[in-house]
Amino acid sequence: MRLMIRRFWKRSDPLDYANRLWMKLFIGTVFILLYAPVILMMIFSFNDSRRNIVWRGFTTKYYEKAWNNDGLIDAFVNSLTIAAFNTVLATLFGAMIGLLLWRFRFPFKSAYDGFMALPIVIPEICMGVAMLAFFSRIGWPSDLPWPLNLSSIMIAHIAFSFPFVAIVVRARMAGFNRELEEAARDLGASQWQTFRDVIFPYMRPGLIAGALLAFTLSLDDFVVTFFTSGPETVTFPVKVYSMVRFSVTPEVNAASTVLVLITLVAATFMLRFQRPQEAGGP
Repeated sequence: MRLMIRRFWKRSDPLDYANRLWMKLFIGTVFILLYAPVILMMIFSFNDSRRNIVWRGFTTKYYEKAWNNDGLIDAFVNSLTIAAFNTVLATLFGAMIGLLLWRFRFPFKSAYDGFMALPIVIPEICMGVAMLAFFSRIGWPSDLPWPLNLSSIMIAHIAFSFPFVAIVVRARMAGFNRELEEAARDLGASQWQTFRDVIFPYMRPGLIAGALLAFTLSLDDFVVTFFTSGPETVTFPVKVYSMVRFSVTPEVNAASTVLVLITLVAATFMLRFQRPQEAGGP
C-alpha cells in the first residue's frame, strides 16, 4: 500500500511537469509560433517573385536591391548609430541608478523606484506622444547636422531603455555578498579599488545583459521613434513600415533578415564575452 502511494505521488509531482508530454507539446507549439514567421521571412527573402506568397525560385537580387537603396541604407545607418549611443548612455545611467537603488537608503526611495519604472509599464504610444509634446514645447532644433539631428530620438530611446538596465543591474547585485566588500576595505583597498576589483566584476554580467537589452530595444523600436523622428531622421523600422504600406516585397524581407542577423551576432558576441566572466567570477 505504501509503495502504491509513493508511486502515485511520484507520478503526480507538480515540479516534474517539464517532463510530461503535454508540456513538451505546448512548449514546442510556442516555439513554432514564435520563430516560424521569422524563418519564413528569411526564406522568402530569397524568393524570385515580387509577390511574396508563392515560391518561384532562389535569387539574391533583392539583397542587391536593398543594398543599392540609398534611403534604406541611410535609415539603417541611423538605427545603428542611435542604438550605439543608446547602448552606451542607457547602460551608464542604468548602472548608476541600479547601484543607487541597491546600495543606499534615502527619503521617498520607493516612490522614486516606482517613478523610474514608468517607462516600462506605460504604453509606448503614451511615451511617444509625451516625447513629441516635450520636444515641441521646448523647441528642440531639427535642422542640426548628422548625427546631432538624431539627438531627439536618442534622448527618447535612453528615457525608456535605462530602466531596463537598472532593473537588470539591481537584480544582479541583490545576490552580492557585502562581506567581500568589507574584506577588501579591511585589507586596505580604497573605495575606487573596491568597486573596480570586487563590485564591478560581479556586476559585469548584469551590465552586459542590460547593454544587449538596450541595444535590441533601440534597434527595433517603432512607436516612440515614429513620434520623435523628423523627415530627415528616418530609422530602419520606420522606413520598413513605409515600404510595407504598399506591399511586403522580398526586398523588405531581405532588409529585415539583415537586421535579424545583426541582432543575433550582437547577442552571440555578448554571451561569449559574458560566459568566461561567469565561469571565473563569484
